[in-house]
Amino acid sequence: EVQLKACGGGTVQAGGSLRLSCVITGVIFDQWTIGWVRQAPGKGREGISAITIGDSSTYYSDSVKGRFTVSSENDENTVYLQMDDLNAADSALYYCASAGWSFSGTHDLKPEYYNYWGQGTQVTVSS
Repeated sequence: EVQLKACGGGTVQAGGSLRLSCVITGVIFDQWTIGWVRQAPGKGREGISAITIGDSSTYYSDSVKGRFTVSSENDENTVYLQMDDLNAADSALYYCASAGWSFSGTHDLKPEYYNYWGQGTQVTVSS
């Protein structure tokens, strides 16, 4: 069984940065994708970024493209989300999740693509 644990959330001023970490335990394979999904109060889940383990292909939603960077340290079974130039709209509970397939050729980051989820870590951006 795969387990994921996200951490690194906190409170930051608008324009600031945070780096989230997702530590993965259990067996994963090169074609798997690890992603980040967020949920703001009163809103549905939004897939914002993902990385395929084997070839490190990365994917971003339009809402974070150019500001967020996803990366992985496969030796440490850890995926990171570097978040820069944060704004109030980025305030949400952030989850990391895994999908047992590559997102290559996929044109969106739907939350329903993932089958294992970690607990969320809260990010709050103050203006």
